[in-house]
Amino acid sequence: MSGDENVTHHNPAQHKGATIWLTGLPSSGKTTLAQALASRLTREGRRVEVLDGDEIRTFLSAGLGFTREDRDTNVRRIGLVAEVLARNGILVLVPVIAPYADSREAVRKRHEASDTPYLEVHVAAPLQVCAVRDVKGLYAGQRAGRISGLTGVDDPYEPPVHPDARVDTHLQSVADSARTLHLMLGERGLL
Repeated sequence: MSGDENVTHHNPAQHKGATIWLTGLPSSGKTTLAQALASRLTREGRRVEVLDGDEIRTFLSAGLGFTREDRDTNVRRIGLVAEVLARNGILVLVPVIAPYADSREAVRKRHEASDTPYLEVHVAAPLQVCAVRDVKGLYAGQRAGRISGLTGVDDPYEPPVHPDARVDTHLQSVADSARTLHLMLGERGLL
């Protein structure tokens, strides 16, 4: 006897993948939350990818602007990559503004068509809080007239009406927000 008959071994190939789409205003805490959750999931032995909106824009969506059509194209491209990864057993965290409900719905439908779990999480922080955080200086740039078309200020943001989860990042710590999402993944049988 080897002494480890009662130890449960998790085979990563048996894990079900999923896309967890984190939508919210600029500086609402999407990327910070995604990185905290990814770190925990990785420690637990899960295969995780974070598809950060800024990185995607630099590479996969280089050349796209910020018109409604370009934003829609960007979201659909990210949705395609997320769905392919998730379909292949990876938990994909997508911290991307995705300001328009119809674009996010198209991504959800793509996942449904391949029977791939998709969870929409509204990373909800009030505009005033986001403007104070101003991680990338976007709100300051908009106030100074250097930036126009800023989501939530002079370009629309359509918050999810019925998200799978809502995380109020201005009311709880990053660790508590990540714990909330981790619990949701467990409840959905994705851990």
